[in-house]
Amino acid sequence: MERIYTSEVASRVGQRVRLAGWLHALRRLGGINFLVLRDARGTVQVVVDTPEALTILEGLLPETVLSVEGDVVAEPQAPGGVEIHAPQFEVLSPVRDALPFPLNKPEMKATLPTFLDHATVGLRHPQRRAHIRLQAGVMAGFRATLTNLGFTEIQTPKLVEAATEGGANVFGVKYFDRQAYLAQSPQFYKQIMVGVFERVFEVGPVFRAEPHDTVRHINEYVSLDVELGFIRDHRDVMAVLTQVVRGILARLQESYAPELALLNAKMPVAPDQFPSIYFPDAQELILQKWGEDCRGEPDLAPQHERWLGEWARQEYGSDFLFVTGYPMGKRPFYTHPNPADPAFSNSFDLLFRGTELVTGGQRLHLYQDYLDSAARRGYTDLRPFETYFETFKYGMPPHGGFAIGLERFIMQLLGLDNIRLATLFPRDLTRLAP
Repeated sequence: MERIYTSEVASRVGQRVRLAGWLHALRRLGGINFLVLRDARGTVQVVVDTPEALTILEGLLPETVLSVEGDVVAEPQAPGGVEIHAPQFEVLSPVRDALPFPLNKPEMKATLPTFLDHATVGLRHPQRRAHIRLQAGVMAGFRATLTNLGFTEIQTPKLVEAATEGGANVFGVKYFDRQAYLAQSPQFYKQIMVGVFERVFEVGPVFRAEPHDTVRHINEYVSLDVELGFIRDHRDVMAVLTQVVRGILARLQESYAPELALLNAKMPVAPDQFPSIYFPDAQELILQKWGEDCRGEPDLAPQHERWLGEWARQEYGSDFLFVTGYPMGKRPFYTHPNPADPAFSNSFDLLFRGTELVTGGQRLHLYQDYLDSAARRGYTDLRPFETYFETFKYGMPPHGGFAIGLERFIMQLLGLDNIRLATLFPRDLTRLAP
């Protein structure tokens, strides 16, 4: 008999079916016992009411892998309104050792360090599995939206010859008899590829050797990168980003409703046009509204972002807010200045519920501008930039782009208190396993 998934059982009432999965729970109630079988798509209740069936299950602990054949019966009191009767079991992989922590409780009770130490098993918990399923949904929505907008997906190298981008420390690795580095972003390559396809995007890992030990930083994460050519300025990039975010949220609502419901996720308000505030105006607002003078600072502190997020919700009913025009000194050397106010840049951050989610902006596109910018930043040896600069020597359109952190998106979407809960196998200052 061909195996079906638990999600298909409700449509098979009156039929005999074959299922396979993990022993999620076994509730012994005397003469009638209930086994909950879990597979990749959900759970189903199995009525175990014969001595023969109980004998097969004797001594087996949760997570035992089973195959079961049985009759699908409508039962309004059962989870999902159906259950399996007259089961016949086959034990595929017995478990006789206790789990590090229970997986059959509605909430994961393990502490974060304990969970991370045993993530190979802990990720099976329905809530944690839903986190990762939603990651898949974010990537699917990202890809679908950009493909419909005429973008081409690319994959760029993660081993690079020089640590040139700046703004973050890099991991050095031995590359045969030379020094190489793990890429801290695909920035240079995606700009180069604008000269090939005009509009490109990438989904891939990036590596930041920053010694952060916070609830919102990890040292390897998935970056959703976009670059597009023939723009007027950074506002064209912001318009594409708005479409992307709204496309991702639409995909989640359309295809991942069970996961959102399981996690009690509150979907964000994402209007057709996200509100925006200029960086100096944001600092002035923080002074006037919250009494903290951060004028002259090159960046916003996390508390400032939280305040601005509250303001955007109150004033515009939006969970998203663009902050534009960060000081040039805070942005990478390839950032385009604001022609009307050259101390500030044609760049932006997108705040999601009061936390930075996206950084982006307009890039320089003229060859001489790159030489001048490198000189101003004190780069006296331009050899590491030769292949990158070659792109601009031979004609590049005005362009810009952005990058979304996948794990931070999930963290903010679900209101998680630590980004490690939104990460498959986190890498931070102390953790390289599992």
